[in-house]
Amino acid sequence: MSSQMLNNTLYTKQNEPMGQPVRKVLVHEGVDFTNEYYFSILLDRAFDGPAMIGSPCGGMDIEEVAENTPEKLKTIPIDWKEGLTDAKAREMAEFLGFKEERHITDAMDNMKGLYNLFKENDCTQIEINPIVQTTEEHYDGKVYLVDAKLNFDDSTAGIRNDRIFAWRDPEQEDQREVEAAKWGLNYVGLDGEIGCLVNGAGLAMATMDIIKLYDGEPANFLDVGGGANEEQVTEAFKLITKDPKVKGIFVNIFGGIMKCDTIANGVVGACKTLDLEARGIPLVVRLSGTNVEEGKKILADSGLLIQATDDMDAGAQAIVAAIKK
Repeated sequence: MSSQMLNNTLYTKQNEPMGQPVRKVLVHEGVDFTNEYYFSILLDRAFDGPAMIGSPCGGMDIEEVAENTPEKLKTIPIDWKEGLTDAKAREMAEFLGFKEERHITDAMDNMKGLYNLFKENDCTQIEINPIVQTTEEHYDGKVYLVDAKLNFDDSTAGIRNDRIFAWRDPEQEDQREVEAAKWGLNYVGLDGEIGCLVNGAGLAMATMDIIKLYDGEPANFLDVGGGANEEQVTEAFKLITKDPKVKGIFVNIFGGIMKCDTIANGVVGACKTLDLEARGIPLVVRLSGTNVEEGKKILADSGLLIQATDDMDAGAQAIVAAIKK
């Protein structure tokens, strides 16, 4: 079975449509269990720190549980200073459904160990689905963590946790995201037709929302940040246009630290390099903020078919209309 998996592409709900290459196979004994539960620790903005989330409905899509039976989810905040106390760990273990004291104690020990792992390795999420109570016959009823997913704060890469980040395999990631990271860009590919180039994560989210409001679909999240130069803007355009689904591009810039004339020069250079006009890809640019008049002049004097606007709402409507012509 392993030979059939190795060097092939694995397709799941998490990695469609591109899939991921299989280079390694983990073989583990099967675990017999009587009950399965869900448990996670993550950073929660609502509590300004870590929180435990648990459910007696393990082995299922936790998003479905949250939507259909929210009463079967419990969230318990954890104070950074006091850590995960016995009282909170017991509260969660009993909510999950552990009954006997030995099982509750075992679950508590696992939860406290996971919290130490979370804290000591700069995790942003540890998800165990499922955490199980094993059979008496084969495993003496012990509590096992059967499947796990861990995310780490990648801003600590190169500062600490070198051993963990040394395991990173770029081949398993979206190659556009890997390329974006090389240029200091934040990129996430989506399924729509309108490429987005924006500065600032908040504005990027708002841009995607307003595109959807006017019946468009964003093709990506792309934040060039506050200090992007012309070369980075060109590389951002290259990333966007590598997606064959992209039929139009919306550039939405609010210049603060980022100057509008810098963006405008980058946009003009990218348009010429990639020859967007010949490829039939319409471009709408909304500029506002620092050096906006200089930026507008650069666009106007370029001689390129760039539709400029002062208004984000009008820009979103324009790009949606342009791709539907």
